[in-house]
Amino acid sequence: MISKQSRIVIADDHTDVRETWRLLLEQDNRFAVVAECANGHQAIAAAEEHVPDVMLMEIDMSPLSGLEATKRILRQNPSIKIIGISIDDQPSYALSILKVGAKGYVTKNSSRKEMTFAIMKIFNGGQYICEEVQSKMRNGDE
Repeated sequence: MISKQSRIVIADDHTDVRETWRLLLEQDNRFAVVAECANGHQAIAAAEEHVPDVMLMEIDMSPLSGLEATKRILRQNPSIKIIGISIDDQPSYALSILKVGAKGYVTKNSSRKEMTFAIMKIFNGGQYICEEVQSKMRNGDE
């Protein structure tokens, strides 16, 4: 039985990051990258046009942040599952995107294996916070 591919939109203001994620994800037949976006406004438009299953959303984009784009996307289509992404490994950062409705958070230090695990877990209805941030939460780091 062939299961449905997870349709993914990648939103990050760094071209090299988007291209690398696309290359890594498209090597796995469970994923189809349907669009790339360089800012929050493009992410909102891509969500409306492509209706992806999962969006990888950089938090620190301008002029419209990933947090604000996430709020607007989920207001329009709450079925889209969003994973917040940042270089920042502080629990407060992860919690800020989860608070606006994202289903997960990974850092740019997360391995390909952890990223694909997070996408599949969220695609299948779960939630995920990367091990790097979970470790700080367990230790009470902020």
